[in-house]
Formats: sequence, structure tokens, C-alpha cells
Amino acid sequence: MRLSSRSDVPPFHAMAMAGLAAEREATGAPVIHLEVGQPSSPAPAAVREAARRALDHDQLGYTNAPGLLSLRRAIAAHYASWYGVDVDPAQVVVTAGASAGFTLAFLACFDAGQRVAVIEPGYPCYRNTLMALGVEPVRIAVGPEDGWAPSPEALDATGPLDGLVVASPSNPTGTVLARERLTALAAWCADRGVQLVSDEIYHGITYGARAESALAVTPDAVVVSSFSKYFSMTGWRLGWIVAHPDLMEGVERFQQNLYICAPTLSQLAAVVAFDCAEELDGHVARYAENRRLLLDGLVDAGLTDRASADGAFYVYADVSRLTDDAGDLCRRWLEEADVAATPGIDFDLERGHSYVRFSYSGRGDDIVEGCRRLTLWVKERA
Repeated sequence: MRLSSRSDVPPFHAMAMAGLAAEREATGAPVIHLEVGQPSSPAPAAVREAARRALDHDQLGYTNAPGLLSLRRAIAAHYASWYGVDVDPAQVVVTAGASAGFTLAFLACFDAGQRVAVIEPGYPCYRNTLMALGVEPVRIAVGPEDGWAPSPEALDATGPLDGLVVASPSNPTGTVLARERLTALAAWCADRGVQLVSDEIYHGITYGARAESALAVTPDAVVVSSFSKYFSMTGWRLGWIVAHPDLMEGVERFQQNLYICAPTLSQLAAVVAFDCAEELDGHVARYAENRRLLLDGLVDAGLTDRASADGAFYVYADVSRLTDDAGDLCRRWLEEADVAATPGIDFDLERGHSYVRFSYSGRGDDIVEGCRRLTLWVKERA
């Protein structure tokens, strides 16, 4: 059987590690899950009740391609409330998660052969999706010396670009771009005709100032966001794109052909999600405590060199004192300590062998126990 060249797209190692952890757990092993970034809390109570009503009373057929008008209006109102940005519901397309949102946005923005900058360490599926679409991902290395964020000077050094993908808060480092830095990147893009794509799926989960939307600094950004993280709705597979009206016609046509529409039940339920801030902010308070527990616990394990972790629910830690192969280290931790974590090679092809990402989105007790096991493992092998 002949396979396309795009079938060589790299794996998503976080999900591969989750699969290995599930296999080990099926044998009865007491695995602590620090590998996958998804909330351990269910969708808000009002969302679940709305879904029950829809199951009882709605036909649950297709919606139109952009999504329910009621949901798009709610998303537009969210931008006015959180960011002071006026968004027309016609600028919103509801998608089958942010993953579908990125595919649609990349298809509408870039042609095969164009060059789009992605940040490393960064979410691997930007790079892998661009590759599958025939677009060249241009990797921009960032680190502690530049606050784990790109600078216009670093972008200038890459040669001509057609696009730039940024994330704030970012996965895996938790970096939050200050308004001044986001403004500088937007201005750099505008001056050079580079399309800015902003991943904002972790908005709402920060431990200082609220993350700023790219739409607050430029009307030309393409924003992809999601109900998965702050809204605690990962399995509902629901996200959205906000962009200039000129782009959205193309996004809608791709949606019609590739997905038809986002899941109808999820759309009907999500209309009320924006009214659940008290419940959702309670989750963020728990993440903040989990963050403290993990940072303290990693000190005990000797892993003190890590990224800022100012948002999202990850700690990206340097493990070079333990290994030059983070993939092997994570497999050993799973097999010998029953702790699952994600190797940095997922997020940085060049330097990721020296890093591991830990998620603290789960239960605090599990984080304490996971750190205890890692500390013991490290001390036994010191």
C-alpha cells in the first residue's frame, strides 16, 4: 500500500506517553498522571444541564457551518467583556476543538510552500499540522534568556516569513506575553505582511495579570481559542476562530467541506459556559495551589531549572543533570516509579531531550505523591 509523504508527520508524544501510561495502569500499576494537559474537573454544572435538555428536546442535526448564532453571539460578548474588543458574530466560526481551528486557519491563511514561524519549545501540533499541509514550519528557538518568547530581532534572522504562530499562555512553558511584547510582535508582522496567528486556548488560566488577546492590539490577527481548558470541556471538542471578515469566508468554506460543523450537542451546551465564571475560577484557584505543590516538589527532586509557568497548567523543567534522553527518562519513570510525564522532544526538536513537561491539572494529592516518587527515584540513583 502506498502512503502519502505527509503520513510521516511526527507523533504527538504526550498522547503516546498517555497510551503507555494507560497500558501500565491496566496491569494494576498505581500510575500518577502528570503527562496530559486536561482538566480533571467536569464541564460546569450549567453546561451539563444544558446538554441534558438538548438530548431530551433537540433534534441534534447539523448546525450551519459557522456554528449556532446564539453561541457566536456569546463568544463575541465574551471578547467585549474580557478584553474590551468589539467582535461581530460574523467574525466567529465555531470549530471541532482548537485542533480543527488551527487546521482551518492554516488552510485559509497559507499556501503550500510558504514559511510560517513557530516557537520552540512550543505546542508540536502547530509544526506537525503545517507540515501535513505542505507549509514549511520555521522553528524559532526561545529560552530563559529571552523570557521564553520570541523577539522581532530573532524573527528578522529567519529570512522572509508568511506567518507567525504565537501562544499566550504557552504550552509547555506557561509563558504569558505582556501587552507590550504582543504589540511589538503584531507591529513586526504588520510591517512585513506576515499573518499573525494567536493561540489563546489557555486564557483564563493565569497566576498574575490576565492574558491579553491579540485582537486587543491588532484587528488583523487570527485568534484560535477553545472550551477545553478554562471551561473544562476537553472531550466536548469545541473551539472557535475569530478573524477579519475577509478571511472568514474561506474558513467557512473549508469548514463546510472538511467538518460540516462543530458538534451540535456541544454547541447547544456551551452557550451557557460564559455564565459559569465563579465555578471555573474555582478550578483556576486549584491549579494555582497545584502549581505551588509541583514547584516545591520538583525542588525536592533537584529539578530547580524550569520555565516561568505564569499561565496554563504546566511546568517545563530542565532534566539535563539526570539524562541526555528525556524520552528514555520518562519511560523509566513510568516503569520504575509509576509516574507519567511528557518528554520535551515533543515541544523542541533540538533541545527537548534535556527537558520534561509536567502537567498539574489533576488532583493535588496526586501531584504530591508523584513528586515524592520522583524524589525517591532521583535520590536512589544519585
